[in-house]
Amino acid sequence: MKFTNYLKQIQNVSIYPLISLILFTTIFTIVAIYVFSADKKKMDDQAGIPLQ
Repeated sequence: MKFTNYLKQIQNVSIYPLISLILFTTIFTIVAIYVFSADKKKMDDQAGIPLQ
């Protein structure tokens, strides 16, 4: 039996891709806002941390 046959048997299975898309988009947006609004000096200081 193919994997898609198992998915067809689950009720309301179409909600899972929608939830994962919303979750990914939300997290990506939050990270992008953080990166572009972060203090540049703080980012420069943290950039060297793994090398110290």
